[in-house]
Amino acid sequence: MAESHPEAITFPSGRPGPFDPPASLGALREECPVTPMVYPDGRTGWLVTGYAAVRSVLADPRFSARRELLSVPVPSPLAQEMRRPAEPGMFIRMDPPDHTRYRRLLTAQFTVRRMRQLEPRVREITAECLAAMEKAGPPQDLVREFALPIPSLVICELLGVPYADREEFQRATAVLVNLEATADDLHAAIARVGVFFTELIARKRAEPADDLLGGLVESGELTDEELANIGFLLLAAGHETTANMLGLGTFALLQNPEQLAALRADPALADNAVEELLRYLSIIHIGPVRAALADVELEGRLIRAGDVVTVSVPAANRDPARFTDPERLDVTRDATGHVTFGHGVHQCLGQQLARVEMRIALPMLFDRFPGLRLAVPAAEVPMRDTMSIYGVRALPISW
Repeated sequence: MAESHPEAITFPSGRPGPFDPPASLGALREECPVTPMVYPDGRTGWLVTGYAAVRSVLADPRFSARRELLSVPVPSPLAQEMRRPAEPGMFIRMDPPDHTRYRRLLTAQFTVRRMRQLEPRVREITAECLAAMEKAGPPQDLVREFALPIPSLVICELLGVPYADREEFQRATAVLVNLEATADDLHAAIARVGVFFTELIARKRAEPADDLLGGLVESGELTDEELANIGFLLLAAGHETTANMLGLGTFALLQNPEQLAALRADPALADNAVEELLRYLSIIHIGPVRAALADVELEGRLIRAGDVVTVSVPAANRDPARFTDPERLDVTRDATGHVTFGHGVHQCLGQQLARVEMRIALPMLFDRFPGLRLAVPAAEVPMRDTMSIYGVRALPISW
């Protein structure tokens, strides 16, 4: 355990607005980009807020992602249980060589080329959602009718998960990312997901399928437990993150009409706009968390072996040392280099899929409904403040 620091903080909270991280993050980044922090379990570790320092931690093999070494920076009913080694297949909570083995099996499935091959299908799915919205008429909840179904259907087709079962896994995932869920709720959700994927893997063994999970089954390199955990990890990440980017991204563009107008005037800005929304909104707002495997000096601070380090993606993505005028949404900005997808060996496996979905879905939404607007005052849009992945709970819209 690290020595106690009298100036240690707790994890910053309290957003000044729906799109801005806690103001104290910016102050910490300017004054002390590596700050002592007290974790809810009583350990004293560190909060890293500067862009360069965040990238350094995420790229340095001396910082471990192994779950049993970490502490959760915010209160969680499962904090103690999470101090156990990750289950087989849960590779995001492992270090090389275990992480490398799983990652190697999956990397070939998520190439830029393969994601681009999915573009026609993403357009079809988006068009179907928009047609259904138009037929039903306003007002609508954009999350339920657009932001959630598009990535859910895409990842289901890619993995080979029946979309008819979406409510089951969407409910379970919502519980698992809810920071206020009870331990009983979390255990029940984990159990439901386990049964769901165990049965699915058994069906794929009996009837080989031409999809990602079917291919992993056929490879013969993974046990049923590994396959089930990998399946859930990819399914949850594949719909939760992109769904929240589509919902929160639409909200941000509606609240920044000059940026929306620039995007509409020049469709070639779609790639830029996607990267800028990813940077500006930083929906991964708690972590990643790492543990030092050796003594490491960072920005003049000595991080001792065993210390837990939380890096702040929102603070890094708004570091003026890296991005000019970072507090402003600017769809013409070159925002590449943001750390929303992480950095280093654990960089998000599905980032190209998320980019494809956002680049296609957002322009199609605004093309179909040029008069799109909020159906409630902006202050009444319910936010996901108590979720580990930030976004809007619902986005009531009209046109």
